[in-house]
Amino acid sequence: VRKSGVYRVLKRTADIAASLFALIILAIPLLFVALAVMIEDGAPVFYTQERVGKNRRKFRIYKFRSMRRDAEKIHEKLRQEYGSSDVSFKLKDSEDPRITKVGRFIRRTNIDELPQLINILKGDMSLVGPRPLPTYEYNEEQSRYGDRYAARYDVPQGLTCYWQISSRSEVDFDERMQMDADYARDAKISVDTKLLFKTAVYAVTGKAGYDGERKKVVK
Repeated sequence: VRKSGVYRVLKRTADIAASLFALIILAIPLLFVALAVMIEDGAPVFYTQERVGKNRRKFRIYKFRSMRRDAEKIHEKLRQEYGSSDVSFKLKDSEDPRITKVGRFIRRTNIDELPQLINILKGDMSLVGPRPLPTYEYNEEQSRYGDRYAARYDVPQGLTCYWQISSRSEVDFDERMQMDADYARDAKISVDTKLLFKTAVYAVTGKAGYDGERKKVVK
């Protein structure tokens, strides 16, 4: 799905300006979050993970660490205990034994995602776009679907998209991939602006802003 040069330039300009401004304004609060993470569970403060971005280019994503340092080691064990075959298997934060006390707070408020402003500034990601898949989810997606949802890799991966403003617990992996492919075809400045607005509303009210059946942003 090829987008116009004007759209790409405007999108990248907005990403640079917004991420740089946010990092400056939030510098002190982010420092306090980093200290809270370190006091509870030690270093490292940041969690990095390999993700798959636009044109399937791999990069390291940044997050505040919200889980115990040995969290990845017990992920597969938890999947087996719960009898899940879903590669994107997740527990509710309140039930997940891997999440720290600070982690529960920063995940509930999405503060753990703020270091991805650095990814946006670097050009790894955008404010709006499909969430970049961890390599293990990407491999599973390729194994299941091949190139069915290849369109999702034609656009920059982002902080928010249709899935982030939907009732995510009710969306399976296949529908999530379809949402991302839908965005790749829909993407334009007006859609990105609406998604950012709906994301802010969802963060404050918890009201979903995406109708998965109609495959469009709810007006």
